Amino acid sequence: MTAVRKAGVVGAGTMGQGICEMLAFNGLEVYMVEQDEEKLNQSLGMIEQSLDKQMERWALTSAEKKLVMNRLNKAAELSELADCELVIETITEDLDRKRDIFTQLDQICAPDVILASNTSTLSLTELASVTAHPERVIGMHFVYPVSKTDLVEIVRGLKTSDETFNRTKHFVENIIHKNGVMVFESPGFVTTRLICLFINEAMHVLEEGVASVNDIDSAMRIGYSFQHGPFEMADRFGLDSVLAALERMFREYGELKYRPSFILKKMVRAGQLGAKSGAGFFNYDKDGVRV
Repeated sequence: MTAVRKAGVVGAGTMGQGICEMLAFNGLEVYMVEQDEEKLNQSLGMIEQSLDKQMERWALTSAEKKLVMNRLNKAAELSELADCELVIETITEDLDRKRDIFTQLDQICAPDVILASNTSTLSLTELASVTAHPERVIGMHFVYPVSKTDLVEIVRGLKTSDETFNRTKHFVENIIHKNGVMVFESPGFVTTRLICLFINEAMHVLEEGVASVNDIDSAMRIGYSFQHGPFEMADRFGLDSVLAALERMFREYGELKYRPSFILKKMVRAGQLGAKSGAGFFNYDKDGVRV
C-alpha cells in the first residue's frame, strides 16, 4: 500500500482551508488549487489566522505553526497535482464543474491515485462516470469544522473498488487520525441528510411561532448536548449550502419533508448566509465569532 505523502486539494473555500490545514498538520505536503492567485493568498491567510488563534489558546507552538505553513504549496493549475498520491476535490456543489475537474484529474494523475470528492449531496457514480478509471473515485465527506470533527464519511460509488475503499479507510484512520464510516451512495449520505432535516424542522417550528430562535437553540444545545443549536449550526454551514442540500434531496427523493422552509429561502435571497456573510440567524465578526 503506497503511503500518501503528497496530497492535492482542489478548491480552498471554507471546507478546503480546513482540509488543507488538517492534512498539513498531519505531516503531508499539500498542494492547493484555486481559481486565481488572489483567492489562493486569501485562503492561505485564513489558514494562518486559524493557526494564530490556536497559538493564542496555547494549542500550538510557533514552531508547529511554521511547519504547517511550510507544508502548504500554492498550485495555479490542476496539472501541478500530477505527483500527488491522493487528490481531494472540494469546490462548491456544482455537478458540471466537478465533472470537468474529475475529467482533467483523471488524465493528469496516475491510474492508482485516489480521486476523492468532499461532496455532501452529489452522486459519486455520476462524477466517476466521466473518468477512464471510475474504480478509483470515492467520496471523503468531511464535517465542518474539519479540525474539530473526528468523522469522515467514506462514500462508495457504484464502481468504487474494494482496494480504493480500503486504502481510503487506512488513510482516514491511520494518517489523518479520524473515524471513517462507510456509506453507500445516496443523496445527502448520512450526516447531511439527518442534519439538514433537523435544521429545516427547527425553521418550521420557528415559522409556526412555537418558540424563538434563541430558545430553540438553547433547548437543543442544553437538552441534548449539541455543540450548537440548529440555527447556529445552519449559520456555520452557510444558509446557502443548507438550502442547496435540501433542494437537491427534495428533487432526488421527491418527499415533502425535504422541502426547504420559506424562512431559509428568504434569508438566502437577502444575502444573509450566516457566519461567512456576518449575519444569519445571529451576527458574527470577521473571524466568524458570534457577537
